[in-house]
Amino acid sequence: MEKNSTLIINTNIEITTESLQSIVENSKKAAGCDKNGRYKVDTADKVSEIISRFLLKENFLDFTKDISNYK
Repeated sequence: MEKNSTLIINTNIEITTESLQSIVENSKKAAGCDKNGRYKVDTADKVSEIISRFLLKENFLDFTKDISNYK
């Protein structure tokens, strides 16, 4: 496997309702609305994108290598 390769894994995770609300609100703000007031953003995809970006930025790999995180 290449050093920088990634996989898409579908899983269940636990986040706060406030985090989810924040993602939805900010996704809509970033996308803007059309002339009919509708937003063209898939918030489920945005949740996946935001969490993935966080895991890459915060070095999830090092976290997974630390055996103390499994206890």
